[in-house]
Amino acid sequence: MPVAVVTDSTGYLPVELASAHHITVVPLAVVINGVEGREGVDVTPGDVALALQGRRVDVTTSRPAPEELSRVYRELLDRGADGVVSIHLSSKLSGTHDSAVLAAAGIGDRVAVVDSGATGMGLGFPVLCAARAAAAGGDLTAVRAVAEAAVLRTTTLFYVDTLEFLRRGGRIGAASAIVGTALSVKPILRMVEGAIAVREKVRTASRALARLVDLAVAAAEESDVDIAVHHVAAPDRAEDLLGTLLDRLPRVRERYLLEAGAAVAAHVGPGFAGIVIHRVA
Repeated sequence: MPVAVVTDSTGYLPVELASAHHITVVPLAVVINGVEGREGVDVTPGDVALALQGRRVDVTTSRPAPEELSRVYRELLDRGADGVVSIHLSSKLSGTHDSAVLAAAGIGDRVAVVDSGATGMGLGFPVLCAARAAAAGGDLTAVRAVAEAAVLRTTTLFYVDTLEFLRRGGRIGAASAIVGTALSVKPILRMVEGAIAVREKVRTASRALARLVDLAVAAAEESDVDIAVHHVAAPDRAEDLLGTLLDRLPRVRERYLLEAGAAVAAHVGPGFAGIVIHRVA
């Protein structure tokens, strides 16, 4: 392919899918009680979920260094790529995008960086679109444009059992107004311009999950869609959500049920459920 596609590990693309589309995945680091490991390589979502259930456990994440991304870009260019499109999780959630920008600046205009404004398959779907455009022979400008257009067609909604983990990690963004005395509220959250915003507040988990599906169906806009359901240590919850979505969305092209990886699990906690709707062009 004339253009190589790079992303980070928070897209949670299945390994075989990333490999089939020649997508290079750079892992974030997850640190549990001072011990650092690579997401998806050394640290699993289960490791994080187990750690978060303990007391006095410190779980943090860190971005790839610019030098690591620069090395990846140069290797791809040296192997024959004309250019690289590097697509990453929201710059408002992580410094990974900034690392990519710094790495690209040291190489020049052969590397284009795209902010997905999301994470999970909110990142993964634009990455897949870019990879398909690259496989079809698109140049750097075309592949970047495809990724950016896919970002605009993708909606990320999610539910957490508690806002505590988002609060600890400083990722709560616009949701901060309800932290504190209202931590018992079951919020439905949405990615808006790259930040986490409260979409609605519901009193029970069952009502919140039902409303999550309603909002996802509305986001489909009667289009052909790809859908993904993410979870952290809640596979039964995710399977129920996916089944309900398939019953209510008659025009589903691709569907994925994926456990969110360690980097996201560290900030949302066990019980997390997310739905990503990608409207097909």
